[in-house]
Amino acid sequence: MADGSLASPGSLATTVRRATTALLAPERWWLAVVAIFVASRAVTTSILLAYASIQGPTAWTGPQPDYFSFAKIWDGHWYYIIALAGYPTELPLTETGHVAENAWAFMPGYPAVVRIVMTVTTLDFAYAAVFVAAGFALGAALVFYKLMNRVLPARTALFAVVIFCFAPLSPILQVAYAESMSLFLLMLALYWLMSHQYWMLLPVIAVMSLTRPSGLAFALAMGLHVVYRWWVRDRDGFPLREAIAAISATVFSLVMGFAWLLIAAAMTGSLTAYTDTELAWRAPYIGNGELVPFTAWFQAAGFWQLWWHIPQWLLSAVLVASVLGFFGFLLTKPARRLGVDMRLWLVSYALYLLAVFFPQSSTFRLLMPMFPVAGVLAQPKSRTYRVLLILACVLGQWGWIHIAWWVDIYDWTPP
Repeated sequence: MADGSLASPGSLATTVRRATTALLAPERWWLAVVAIFVASRAVTTSILLAYASIQGPTAWTGPQPDYFSFAKIWDGHWYYIIALAGYPTELPLTETGHVAENAWAFMPGYPAVVRIVMTVTTLDFAYAAVFVAAGFALGAALVFYKLMNRVLPARTALFAVVIFCFAPLSPILQVAYAESMSLFLLMLALYWLMSHQYWMLLPVIAVMSLTRPSGLAFALAMGLHVVYRWWVRDRDGFPLREAIAAISATVFSLVMGFAWLLIAAAMTGSLTAYTDTELAWRAPYIGNGELVPFTAWFQAAGFWQLWWHIPQWLLSAVLVASVLGFFGFLLTKPARRLGVDMRLWLVSYALYLLAVFFPQSSTFRLLMPMFPVAGVLAQPKSRTYRVLLILACVLGQWGWIHIAWWVDIYDWTPP
C-alpha cells in the first residue's frame, strides 16, 4: 500500500526484534520474567482445562469440573480441611490400630495464608488456594531470576526461568498445593545465603519449615556452608560476626526442622504423631512399619519389582548408580557454574530424600526443590536445543497431568 497503512514483513520483523530487545533489557528483567510466567501459565492452564473437560466423577468433584474445582483435588482437599477446620487432636486409627492418613502430614504455612485470603476477600477456598499458589509462583520466578543471575549471564538466567516456568511439574504451581509457596521461600533463603545475609534467613527459615518439610535439609546445607567458609577463610575471609550469624542460622534451621514434629506431639499427645502419619501413606505399598532412615528406597525396589518384573537387585543397582551419577554431575563444569551454595543445597536435599522419602508417583513433585538444575540445562546456547527442550517440557506437562493429576477410576498414582 502506497500510504504505508500495512507494515512490510521486513519492518514487522524489525519491530518485533526491537520490542524483544527492549523487553530483555537488563533493567527490565522483571518485565521479561512476568511475560515468561504469563505465557507459561497460558499453556499449563490450557492443558489442565483439556483434562478437566474429560475428567469423570471423582471423590472430590463431579464429572467435567471447572478449573478451580479441578485444581483442588488430591492433597488440595487436605489443605481445604486444614484451612477450615484445623488439625485433629486425636489421631484416627485404622482397623488394625495403626495411625491412618490425616491432616498432620500437611504443614500449616500454605493453608494459613489461604485462610487469611479467604477471610479478607470472602473468596471460596478453591479460588483463594489457586490465587495464593499462582501469586507465590510468580514471586518464585522473579526470585529465581535474581538467584540465577548471581552466577549466570542475564540471558542464560532468563532461559533458566523459562525452564522453571515450563517444566513438566510446573502445573503444580497453580493448583491448591504448597509447592509454589515453599519454592518461593527456598529461593529467597538461598539468595540470602549466597549474599551472606544470615540474620535475614531466620524469618524465611521459620515460615519455610512450616510450609513443606525442608528445615533439616536446609540445616545440612547451612552446616556445609559454614564448613566451606571456614575451609577457605584464608582466601575469602570469614569474619567472626558472620560466623556467629551463620552458625546461629544453622542451629535455628535444625530446630525448625523438628518443630512440626514437636507441635504435632504436643497437640495429639503422641511423640510420633507426625512420623506415624507420614508412614500411613506408604502402608498401602509395603505395609506398616517403622521409619528407618535410608531404607525406604531399597524397600521400594522390593515393591516395584512386582509391578515391573525387574529383579530387586537390578533396581537397587540402578538406584546406587543414579545417586553416584548425580553427585558426579555436580562436579561437572556446567554444574560448578552454579557456585558452591546451590550445589551444597542439591547435595543436602538429595541426602534428605534418600533418608526419609518412599519413592512412588509423588517423587517427581518432591524433586522440584532441585530447581537449580535448571541453571545447568539453560547454559547451552543452541537455539535448536532450547526449542526442543521447551517442547519436551510441555510434553512432560501433558504426561505428568495424565499420569498423576487426572483421576482414572481407582488411581494409585497421586501427584
